[in-house]
Amino acid sequence: MNRVIEFLVGLLFGIGLMLSGMTDPGKVIGFLDLFGVWDPSLAFVMIGAITVGFFAFAVAKKRTTSFLGGPLHLPTSKKIDKRLIIGSLLFGAGWGLAGFCPGPALVSMATGQPKATLFVLAMLAGMVLFRLAERYLHRQCS
Repeated sequence: MNRVIEFLVGLLFGIGLMLSGMTDPGKVIGFLDLFGVWDPSLAFVMIGAITVGFFAFAVAKKRTTSFLGGPLHLPTSKKIDKRLIIGSLLFGAGWGLAGFCPGPALVSMATGQPKATLFVLAMLAGMVLFRLAERYLHRQCS
């Protein structure tokens, strides 16, 4: 039963991404183009998401289990390090260049957008390269 609920929540999230315009790379790039023809409409989507997240985390901090009964593990680290900064810069650059971030890219790929498929493949390749580089650097430091 949990998998059905997880699927339905994911489906609802994907529909929300489509309705909000987050799966349209042109709309996302228009939002990021502060000095061109700026489209502020996604700011409302982000404000809504931040508001929902704020209250959801306030409730989650008081719980030890998820609503489906599984263990609830919230992040505890508040460390801002080089890895976080570099990862954030790479994420932002990819978002700005392609108009996709991971969630909307997966939804767009499922709807048949070739650009999204290319983005997801590049994202997966980046993940593999990161793992390989991390292993290599770990061996060099050991």
